[in-house]
Amino acid sequence: MKLNELLNIKYPIIQGGMANIATGEFAASVSNAGGLGLIGAGGMNAKMLKEEIQKCKKLTNRPFGVNIMLLNPDAKEMAQIVIDEQVPIVTTGAGNPGIYMKMWKEAGIKVFPVVPSVALAKRLERAGADALIVEGCEAGGHIGEATTMALVPQVVENVSIPVIAAGGIASGKQLLAAFALGACGVQIGTVLLASQECPIHENYKQAILKAKDTSTTVTGRINGTPVRILKNKMAKAYIQKEKEGADMMELEKYTLGSLKKAVFEGNVDEGSLMAGQVAGMVHEIKPVQQILQDMMDELKEAYQNLEI
Repeated sequence: MKLNELLNIKYPIIQGGMANIATGEFAASVSNAGGLGLIGAGGMNAKMLKEEIQKCKKLTNRPFGVNIMLLNPDAKEMAQIVIDEQVPIVTTGAGNPGIYMKMWKEAGIKVFPVVPSVALAKRLERAGADALIVEGCEAGGHIGEATTMALVPQVVENVSIPVIAAGGIASGKQLLAAFALGACGVQIGTVLLASQECPIHENYKQAILKAKDTSTTVTGRINGTPVRILKNKMAKAYIQKEKEGADMMELEKYTLGSLKKAVFEGNVDEGSLMAGQVAGMVHEIKPVQQILQDMMDELKEAYQNLEI
């Protein structure tokens, strides 16, 4: 079963739950365009999340979801809010959602944890996950070590629930590749940063458009907190200090509030411009509807042109 059939949406595409970016309004625009919009609760408190869910409901009558970062201090309260607000789908990151699984399932919520490894995928299937978002290290933001091409088929081989591929996907050809690897659909993020509806600062959007294949780097790899971002002054300084053996307290000077600097202030030198390796494939700002439609058109064309 394809993801769009599973979720009763037009396209087999989920929008990533990007913290400080994925607002209720943006999620609604993706859902209205035929994908599954997600509200990213990562940069919110419980009150803000409730407000964004209610805003999203006013703007769309189509399915949408919420992404909850389980390390968020308000995660427990947020877990109840999605039940109270009758959110149909929850995706999770930064932890194991096992403690909330029973209450969510009893409320009829579909739970799609984001996983970076086979071991966690198997554990979360046993815990009751409905599907898994399997994210390779090509993705923007917090990442694991395995690539999408290597990880997705290994997870598919080891679980019996649907798998959604994430990381390194911005085109119909890459969507086709995800299907070939055994995924039922994909989650996309970086390509949507260059949408007209995306609420990030114009400077951030222009940085995505200027990106090339080598424009991203990973901070925090040495200290075990890898994050993929566009190269800039902050990234260079962070990586240099990390190599010199700086502790987490010293490194936090560079990253504290850096995502908000990028998203809201457009500070492309000191901000954390989270983006995946596919940033080099993004060349123009388009409406969400066109981005999704272009992916589906290219998928069909690529499939027809396959010579096997």
